[in-house]
Amino acid sequence: MDIVELRAQNRDRWERSAAGWGARRAWLQRNAAPVSLWMIEAIDPQPGEVVLELAAGPGDTGMLAAELVAPGGRLICTDVAEAMLDVARARAAELGLANVEFRRVDAEAIDLEAASVDAVLCRWGYMFVTDLGAALTEARRVLRVGGRMALATWGAAQANPWAAISGTELERRGLVPPQPPGAPGMFRLAEPGELGDALGSAGFADVVVEPLDLAQTYASTREWWDVHRQLNRALADVTAALGEAEQDELYASLAAQLEPFAAADGTLSIPARALVAAATA
Repeated sequence: MDIVELRAQNRDRWERSAAGWGARRAWLQRNAAPVSLWMIEAIDPQPGEVVLELAAGPGDTGMLAAELVAPGGRLICTDVAEAMLDVARARAAELGLANVEFRRVDAEAIDLEAASVDAVLCRWGYMFVTDLGAALTEARRVLRVGGRMALATWGAAQANPWAAISGTELERRGLVPPQPPGAPGMFRLAEPGELGDALGSAGFADVVVEPLDLAQTYASTREWWDVHRQLNRALADVTAALGEAEQDELYASLAAQLEPFAAADGTLSIPARALVAAATA
């Protein structure tokens, strides 16, 4: 598959995922808040600055920055999917933010002038780009000298059973192909050294990469199932193609694997590990 087709598939996946991400925005931000706060502290937004958020999704991380750069500053909220930007626009309206500009932008080809922003944010986006080197180089290009970059990826699959369990099960059943090494996907850039090297190769300095342990919480196993089918297009597409009995059997198998993370009241708290990184242009 060539890079043009991969980019088209990537955009289509996020366009189709946007409604689910909007419906689960509060759940997402509740579970991701420590990552967003780490990233905001790393870029230290100041009044009057311009912050660019790439692969913004619902936009919650960038909107924390938007509040801090006022007065006089602005957030440029971008995503490759227009439907995701609609979710972010709705969130900005809820918050009453007037200093946010929305643009559909591919992180591999940022339509901004060189040295035009003070900080760049990207939470859980770089794992999915088709050309990682191009995307990081573009972020470095649009940053002013001394500008700050903060991003997050996911750690290794074994540190993220909340997500890895379903992917492993689908592969075991032959419902999805194995992920080729280095291909775009959730667990690309899962090692701190790999992420640090990629930032250094793109020209960034003062690179810091840290693991950040979290917990993904759910009211029940059924909520876990519903959340992941809304957020994960691969899981949604595969289960939609199965018969009812096959869906029930798949769910039962996954539920059994989640039992070690269940409390007596049925709630789930499943370990997660993000990698958070900061660097200077």
